[in-house]
Amino acid sequence: MDHDVNEAPILVGQSGDLDGMKFPINADEIVLGRDETCDVVIHDRQISRHHARLERRGAGTYLRDLGSKNGTYLNGQQVSEEMLVQDGDVIQIALAASFVFIGSDATMPLSMQDASQLGLGRMRMEAKSHRIWLQNVEIDPPLSPPQYRLIKLLYDQPERIITRDEIADVVWPGTDGVGVSDQAIDALVRRLRDRLAEVDHDHNYILTVRGHGFRLDNPV
Repeated sequence: MDHDVNEAPILVGQSGDLDGMKFPINADEIVLGRDETCDVVIHDRQISRHHARLERRGAGTYLRDLGSKNGTYLNGQQVSEEMLVQDGDVIQIALAASFVFIGSDATMPLSMQDASQLGLGRMRMEAKSHRIWLQNVEIDPPLSPPQYRLIKLLYDQPERIITRDEIADVVWPGTDGVGVSDQAIDALVRRLRDRLAEVDHDHNYILTVRGHGFRLDNPV
């Protein structure tokens, strides 16, 4: 039986190609594995073809390993028998793929900080590879180093107003802000806004807080 996607719990990918992707559990069960017939396909040789299953029964969601070679883990504990999954739990598939479970009864809305960490915002970022997506469309070509340092500074602290002094210190490291004018910062912000608008022209991600600095608007 299918469930209303708006009321369904979801898995949020936390690693590899699935980082930031969201998978509603809107059926009685979903299967995770390497086989293309799985509901959540994980392309990794450590993953069994049909590795693990999430099953919705009543108000609960239960995790079961399907006899995989490399195991399934819930919050670091290997799943040897069916286990109840709760909001905020971390599911690891053979330690090669990781997901956060968000229950349908989770206390929403999430803070912007939580949403960014879970990859649920309109913008999401993969820091290791310096890749950025807006509405699941990747920014290509990549941002320049100063543009990237600025957006990462804002992204990592989405509920804070970032001052011009902080921007100068992070974007132009080693200068201690000496010689970095307000005009240089404004020009960088303008160029960054233009790059973001090339991908998502319907939303202004960088808000100016007059007399204070800038902050990121990254809605869930």
